[in-house]
Amino acid sequence: MIRLAPICIAATLLTVPAAMATTYKTDQGHTEVQFSWSHAGVSTQSGEFTVVDGTLDIDPENVESAKLNVTINTNSVATGFKPLDDHLSSADFLEVETYPEITFVSTGVEKTGDDTAKVTGDLTIQGTTKPVTLDTKLTHIGPHPLGSNIDYYKGDWIAFEASTTIDHMEFGVGPFSTGPIAIRIVTEMKAE
Repeated sequence: MIRLAPICIAATLLTVPAAMATTYKTDQGHTEVQFSWSHAGVSTQSGEFTVVDGTLDIDPENVESAKLNVTINTNSVATGFKPLDDHLSSADFLEVETYPEITFVSTGVEKTGDDTAKVTGDLTIQGTTKPVTLDTKLTHIGPHPLGSNIDYYKGDWIAFEASTTIDHMEFGVGPFSTGPIAIRIVTEMKAE
C-alpha cells in the first residue's frame, strides 16, 4: 500500500484540470491599427488599417504563455484622403494586390508590471519577416461594462493597447526613408 501511494498521488494530480487559456477574438468595430510617420520632417502624417483579424490565447495566471496572432488586410489602408490611400496601396509602398496581408505572430511575452508586458513576435510585411516588440498595456479583462444592457457585449472581454516603431525600409516598403513608422494598436476582444 505504501508503494502505491506515490502512483495514486500522481494519478490524482494528472486528473486535476490545469488552468486553461481563454481564446479572445478581435471585435472589428473596436479594433484600430494606426500608424504615423514624418513627412520629410515637415509634419507628422497618420493613417490606419480598418480591417484587422486577431486572436489572443491567454491564461491570466500565466500571462507569459499567451499567444497573439494578428492579420491585417493591407487593402483597408485609410488616411482620409483617397489619392494618398491609392498611392500607399500601390507598388510604391504596400503593393496590396501582391501582398494582401500583414501578419504578426507572437514568439514570447515578458510581463513588466501588473497590467503591462512586452510581446515579441514576427512581423511579416511584403514577404519579409522581422522580429518586433510591442509595448502593451491591459486596459480591461472580464465582463464588458455594457454587457448588462446590450446583448452583443455579454460575456468575457479583454482589451489592450500596444505600440512599437519599425523601419519600413527593412520590409521593402517605400522608395525612401521617412524615419521610423510609429504603430499603435487599440483593441477590444471577445471570448470565444
